Amino acid sequence: MEFEKPERSKEEIAIVLDFLPNGYPYDDRPMYMKTPIAQAIGKEHFVLLELVPKKGVHLQSFEEVYIGDGKRDKIHHIVGKIALGKLTATAKSELEFVIKEIIKKNEKKFVEFFNNAHPLSTRMHQLELLPGLGKKHMWQIIETRDEKPFENFTDLKNRVNLMPDPEKAIIRRIIQELEGIEKHKLFVDV
Repeated sequence: MEFEKPERSKEEIAIVLDFLPNGYPYDDRPMYMKTPIAQAIGKEHFVLLELVPKKGVHLQSFEEVYIGDGKRDKIHHIVGKIALGKLTATAKSELEFVIKEIIKKNEKKFVEFFNNAHPLSTRMHQLELLPGLGKKHMWQIIETRDEKPFENFTDLKNRVNLMPDPEKAIIRRIIQELEGIEKHKLFVDV
């Protein structure tokens, strides 16, 4: 029997990090040939994307745009994925704020990570991949969640002694995954 890889789900919604109505400043083509471009992050899988808006559409930072397979109202096409290092200074400065907002709006999903995280091998656990969490916190989280699953970040912080801020740990982990320095992906679908 052949192992089937689960089909990756595509991003449906992206959040604009920066909009360049005249294209990239380093693009040395004549002005009439330049294309407006938006740098955005996927709301579900944190994929960094380059988007081309439809003619006459002006996008704002933090604006949510539909990029799924259906009829798009603002986006003409997706150029492709973009590396963290290729983001504009504006996009980089907005990145952490946007990730934090996504986590806040989907707190339950991220709390479920703490409730369901499992070992990767006999020596490594998914929880240990979060910055600031070591074996001691990992065991405390596992023992505490076995008694009763965590309801939210506050519950997690209150029930686990000296727990680093789980929201900040997740934000730092997502940024590390976007930088491409992490082998195991917990939150970013590349």
